[in-house]
Amino acid sequence: MSTGTHVHIRYETRPEFPGIAHVTIDNRAKLNALNSTVIREFVSAIERLGQDDDLRGIVVTGWGEKAFIGGADINELSRLEEPGAARAFITGVHEACRCLRDCPVPVIGRVNGFTLGAGLEVMAACDMRVAVAGAKLGMPEVRFGMPSVVEAALFPGLIGWGRTRQMLLLGDMIPAEEALQWGLIERVVPFADLDTAVDEWLTSLAANSVRGMRLQKKLIRAWETLPIEQAVQRGIDIFAETHEVAEPRELLQRFLDHQAARKK
Repeated sequence: MSTGTHVHIRYETRPEFPGIAHVTIDNRAKLNALNSTVIREFVSAIERLGQDDDLRGIVVTGWGEKAFIGGADINELSRLEEPGAARAFITGVHEACRCLRDCPVPVIGRVNGFTLGAGLEVMAACDMRVAVAGAKLGMPEVRFGMPSVVEAALFPGLIGWGRTRQMLLLGDMIPAEEALQWGLIERVVPFADLDTAVDEWLTSLAANSVRGMRLQKKLIRAWETLPIEQAVQRGIDIFAETHEVAEPRELLQRFLDHQAARKK
């Protein structure tokens, strides 16, 4: 099914991948750039999906074979005439990233081409990322008199301060292969293998407990902002919460029974 004009939702129909939704940003005339309308539709789509108790994971991508998200819409940016309008627009970009980080299930970024500016921030907000070989990534805002902001704050945790400074202060694009070496993405594959690579991760998601993954993402989200001692304590609390239901005991017993059967 689809929502609005620029953001499309498709639920996975293959039985081996239950509970997977594919979200495609479609602003094809502008390399899938984010404008206010696209942002609103995207946030609405992700938040609505997050309310599905059977949801296991989301794959986010851009339409076509050229771009994941080519950045913020230059035409809209050029019309921001005062600080209030600028604040409203960039807050929207933040919301597009926040909804992915707050989504209760894992989010895979299927990076199918140019990923620039706001698009790179959205990519960074995904839980894991696979990019097509030859994709170009960059933060060109400084070339237009603006700093990179909002979820660019995630970059030091992904690639370190030195490479963050290099990317944000120089404004140069880097190839996906270099982004892989930096740790900005996790895999690079030829375009023909992009969906196969996504499917490999979906296979792992399908093997996992939905509740277990949701609790793990909840904990990871907390770890991002807590000092180490509080982060450890939060983990203890989540582990205790895990055992409010019988699922861990049942799954562990099933594993033990399987191991015992193999030894016979």
